[in-house]
Amino acid sequence: MHTETLIIGAGPAGLTTAYELMKHGRSAIIVERDPTYVGGISRTVSYKGYRFDIGGHRFFSKSAEIEALWTELLGDELLERPRSSRIYYNGKLFDYPLRAGDALRKLGIFEALRCVLSYGWAQLTPVRPAKTFEQWVVNNFGRRLFEIFFKTYTEKVWGMPCSEISADWAAQRIKGLNLFEAIVSSLGLRRKDKDGGVIKTLIGSFRYPRLGPGQMWERARDRVVEMGGSVMMGSEIVSLRQHEETKQWVAIVRDAAGHETKVTADHVVSTTAMAALVDLVGADTGTGLANAASNLRYRDFLTVALIARGKERFDDNWIYIHDPNVKVGRIQNFKSWSPFMVPDPSTACYGLEYFCFEGDGLWSSSDGDLIALAKAEMSKLGLVVADDVVDGVVIRQPKAYPVYDDFYRFNVDTIRDELEHSFKNLHLAGRNGMHKYNNQDHAMMTGLLTARNIVKGAGQFDVWGVNEDAEYHEGAADKPDGRIEERLVPRRA
Repeated sequence: MHTETLIIGAGPAGLTTAYELMKHGRSAIIVERDPTYVGGISRTVSYKGYRFDIGGHRFFSKSAEIEALWTELLGDELLERPRSSRIYYNGKLFDYPLRAGDALRKLGIFEALRCVLSYGWAQLTPVRPAKTFEQWVVNNFGRRLFEIFFKTYTEKVWGMPCSEISADWAAQRIKGLNLFEAIVSSLGLRRKDKDGGVIKTLIGSFRYPRLGPGQMWERARDRVVEMGGSVMMGSEIVSLRQHEETKQWVAIVRDAAGHETKVTADHVVSTTAMAALVDLVGADTGTGLANAASNLRYRDFLTVALIARGKERFDDNWIYIHDPNVKVGRIQNFKSWSPFMVPDPSTACYGLEYFCFEGDGLWSSSDGDLIALAKAEMSKLGLVVADDVVDGVVIRQPKAYPVYDDFYRFNVDTIRDELEHSFKNLHLAGRNGMHKYNNQDHAMMTGLLTARNIVKGAGQFDVWGVNEDAEYHEGAADKPDGRIEERLVPRRA
């Protein structure tokens, strides 16, 4: 088989790349390891008619083009849903994003005073530049609010102290929000970012596919196939080499039955983990590159979905659990995302998220033990009576989060520079492909730009500038045609 572009992974970045290429009349083949689901971490898993979002995905972007692409793919199947999330702390539920009145009232006058004084002190003595997550949050919220509303949950997510997590993660995930922004928002005013858009963290509603985010990617897969592309499910690339003279890629793809297919391609787009790609292309023979790849770390997580009798006990999309006495980090309410995710309206379905490392004690626990743990912790938190739980299922997600430790940027730059130098027709896209904690709209944007670099020539668009330092060129809504090319900067020299 021959194709112009071979794409590794049918997640948001890979499918968007293929879809954009097909719309330009180009050929593409996607190789996806999962035998059933597309969408990667944005897939939707089904169990006895109940549908589970892996991690929670709000469909909102400041890119008009991404919003238009979602509409193009799903149209009326996209629901408008209210955003609702809270923080569980000290037996109480606090609104998130933080609302000054709500937080101060529930903390009590003395604790609230400590928070205000701590915030004031942080404004007088900021750490510049903030290098760690802890420094970044303390600068923006004060140390006391950091300790109450950020520290416990964040350390559950990453399995490491906040002082060892790069500030880059906060800059990308919290989107420039600080306590002043939270107070202004709580007064009913809408703060704008420097490009004139509403700060993303403060958005009050979002769109969501009727049957979960996987519905979006199933539709994208179908459209790719309808236009002549191919999606090889349950398959993986076991060998990938570049012809020394022609620079054409030669891949051996093995399916679940062990059958092997030789695929040649002019371009390869990788959305798989960077370390795995280095090994796959045989670039791990150099000491520096091999060390950089081996030092990239990932955080894994598992979802325990519980089906319970009765109406749901809370209507949040999710609740962050800032309680060190339980292992769960976040709890989803799938009916709040979409009522169509739960087939029996007399039941509720919750997803308890546990963050871990693949192979550790939590990851390796039996499904029965994990379901029992989830039932006990929901009861301990007062959110569900254990006896009301009638069924449960466990979904494991390896390499869910690229870890932003002290040396991640050095390792990523080392790999990126070497691969770009050695392989001009190898493109990296998506969350794991670039080792960047991108939202799905950012992952899609990297796919769009990668496709355009293939169509128009390398170097036209800076894929690595997407979501960089909490600012990627999302202000395209001001453009008459809603497109973004003119806002993108050239690839770095």
